[in-house]
Amino acid sequence: MDPKHLFDDPRLTAVGLLYEAHDGLLAQLEQSWKSNGLSGLDLNALLRLSRSPGRKLRMTDLAVQTNLSTSGVTRLVDRLERNGFVRREADPGDRRSSYAVLTAAGATRVARVLPAYLELVDRWFTGLLGPERLEQLTAGLRIIRDATRPEATQITE
Repeated sequence: MDPKHLFDDPRLTAVGLLYEAHDGLLAQLEQSWKSNGLSGLDLNALLRLSRSPGRKLRMTDLAVQTNLSTSGVTRLVDRLERNGFVRREADPGDRRSSYAVLTAAGATRVARVLPAYLELVDRWFTGLLGPERLEQLTAGLRIIRDATRPEATQITE
């Protein structure tokens, strides 16, 4: 390919826009979790737990869903546990495994963050697209996520 045209490749535009949109969106949403004493990673983990059956996930599943190593998720859960937002629960069927479980205090903190967070999500993301475009984008993102991170959709039973 001619080097002059290489830099005009529309694939570079598409992936570049994705990076820029991601960074811009996080910058807009950040105030909602920071003003409630959380990091983005804290909120991500608490939201994943709050939306999971029984409000709990195996530590290994939480690691995958948050894109953390096992030691990284251990440090995250340690911090959330110190703040009273999560507790650990042994897996009765597998002594090597444990669950991170959302506590009442964790659910209360998420409920406190969500109104402002969702308002910002609507202002800077979903509300900019309209229902049809949002549905198409969500479907497209799911395809990309499933292809690039299939482990993120597999929950251990």
